[in-house]
Amino acid sequence: MGLPESVHRDIRELHLFRDMADAHFTDLMHGAYVQNFPPQIELISEGDTSDFLHIILSGSVDLFSAWNKRETSMATVRPISTFILAATIRDAPYLMSARTLTKSRIALIPSQDVRAVFDADNSFARAIVAELAQCYRSMVKAQKDLKLRTSLERLANFLLRQRIQSGGSATFELDFEKRHLAAVLGMTPENLSRAFKGLQPYGVEVDGMQITITDPGDLASFAKPNPLIDDHST
Repeated sequence: MGLPESVHRDIRELHLFRDMADAHFTDLMHGAYVQNFPPQIELISEGDTSDFLHIILSGSVDLFSAWNKRETSMATVRPISTFILAATIRDAPYLMSARTLTKSRIALIPSQDVRAVFDADNSFARAIVAELAQCYRSMVKAQKDLKLRTSLERLANFLLRQRIQSGGSATFELDFEKRHLAAVLGMTPENLSRAFKGLQPYGVEVDGMQITITDPGDLASFAKPNPLIDDHST
């Protein structure tokens, strides 16, 4: 089953595929297909071999890892983007698992086809290097956020980033449940609840999934956002 033409166009627009030769893009899409998944479906398991490069077209996906009966969320992936590219290129086991957070539509490209075109298309190879470099920088920022900040500071900076992504509105909705947010920030749900209360003096109000920041300047003075940690475009 081939990909719909609309999906071809969406994938072609991604930076990863934009400059590659038409013939190589056609080769890459030949074995690709699209699947719809309900929420909470495990797509890949850490330790398994990378059989496909995944591209999320709609919905959201949680990248997570587990060890010794503990589990943590590593990142949340949203459209339109690839995930776990490094395992595909290296033909190596996944270091993370992935599951759908919401109903999701995902394109799957056979990893062996990705590697074959990587060897044949210089533009595609350069785009992959750039993508992996950005992923590395994002991981460094996440480590700095986790290791240099207290839980209260991590939450404060997360809320400031969410406010910007919501267009600067004083009130916005969290786009995933608080239990997942706690895992992303390296906290327990109980610690997250305490952290929200700890930010009340800085103008943070919580009503279910709705967040209101009444004094963003005061919150920023406490959080001390840093573009070398918080700006994902750098």
